Amino acid sequence: MLRNLPFLLALAFWVWAFIDCLTAPEEEVRYLPKVAWVIIVLLFPLVGSIAWLAVGKERRSARARTAAWPSGPTAGFPEYERPRGRQLAPDDDPEFLASLKRDNQRHEDMLKQWEADLRRREEDLREGKDDPEKGPRA
Repeated sequence: MLRNLPFLLALAFWVWAFIDCLTAPEEEVRYLPKVAWVIIVLLFPLVGSIAWLAVGKERRSARARTAAWPSGPTAGFPEYERPRGRQLAPDDDPEFLASLKRDNQRHEDMLKQWEADLRRREEDLREGKDDPEKGPRA
């Protein structure tokens, strides 16, 4: 078992380097195109893996990888997702309630208009007038 340990370590290192090479963003790959690095790591397992680790991928600290957002309670949020002060539930938000009333009034007006149109059409049919949608009666 101890005899196979170097082989298993080299295999694990090769698999790690291959997967790291495949999943590395294109902008972090240095000196050669990403496809060339994948082929090198695949064809030359030990040498290619060491080369990939040493020079192939740009290595930065975690601090350098983070975006330079301003500090504060809205740090890290895009402008359209930034929290806006105290959040209210919809049933406590006066703007939301007012919009519901406006929408409700608009729908009520639309319903009254439709009912009036329906009554007018029914009266026209009772009086025997021609229906403009169907044309003159035969």
